[in-house]
Amino acid sequence: MDKKEIAQKLDAAAVNAQAVEQFATGLFDLKEAYDIQREVIAHRVHRGFPICGIKMGFTSIAKMRQMNVHSLIWGLLTTDMLIEDASTIKRSNFVHPRVEPEVCYLIKKDIDRPLNALEAVDYIEAVAPALEIIDSRFRDFKFDLNNVVADNCSSSGVVVGSWSRDFHHLTNAYVGLNINGKPVQAGSTAAILGNPMRSVVQASALLAERGEVLPAGSLLMAGAATSAEALNVGDYVEVEISKLGRASFYVGE
Repeated sequence: MDKKEIAQKLDAAAVNAQAVEQFATGLFDLKEAYDIQREVIAHRVHRGFPICGIKMGFTSIAKMRQMNVHSLIWGLLTTDMLIEDASTIKRSNFVHPRVEPEVCYLIKKDIDRPLNALEAVDYIEAVAPALEIIDSRFRDFKFDLNNVVADNCSSSGVVVGSWSRDFHHLTNAYVGLNINGKPVQAGSTAAILGNPMRSVVQASALLAERGEVLPAGSLLMAGAATSAEALNVGDYVEVEISKLGRASFYVGE
């Protein structure tokens, strides 16, 4: 099975909300996994949903432990993944969706080279509380590193709250994930690489490795601040980040 065939199978699994078996370990390496990821995204772009940003994965210790992996990874966002704040998603559009609270940055100018921490601030236009819906296309939500990268790092949906230009209080801000009005996860933005701005630095390095550019106006999901929670029909899901705000969605059938 070549890379295009693997990508087609993963894309079909997402479109049809039907899980597939993990591909055999050793079938492709990490570099090839990113190549497959790009092929998966090419299917979305061909259907009229252009790339609108990137997502960072496994940026928190909690997330690494939950998924039993130990490497920073990244995937691409397309416009069909964007979900309006306080709107309703369909549970039937997903295989086994989960949600995690995040910080989302709006990029001010093209990230076209590796940045250091001082430079990164100048590339950010705004920041917002966000929720990412992750939904591995693999059966039982089980995968190794190469498989999850090929599957676009399980990214399936993004909800972004109101934008703010105040980035400086996010070093150690409270992050809460509430479902049906009850707190189910609590953490800090410090769980995202010690400071979510470091995700911008890491993203710039990863982009440079592949010779890619993140254009101005793109979204950059910095990574999860807590472990993910499963979604069920009827859930009302909300992220709260102190001094930044909230974002939410409902889960319909």
